[in-house]
Amino acid sequence: MKTIATLIFVLFIGVNAQAQNATDDVKVDAVEMTIATESSFEAVTLEPATEVARLYKRTNTRVTKELTFFTKADRAKMA
Repeated sequence: MKTIATLIFVLFIGVNAQAQNATDDVKVDAVEMTIATESSFEAVTLEPATEVARLYKRTNTRVTKELTFFTKADRAKMA
């Protein structure tokens, strides 16, 4: 009896799956693109700037320093 019920259930699911209409046509809107014929350039002035670079022996030193902060919850509590 269990086998017959399972077989009928599987056949019912299969028939319903095949009965689906998946033939919906998807219409695509055309996009009109234009070609630019003129180009404009802005003059960029380069000014010498003095910048200081930091050199760390280990990678991500600044990140690990920022991630090692202490809060009040980190402190040991007296019993």
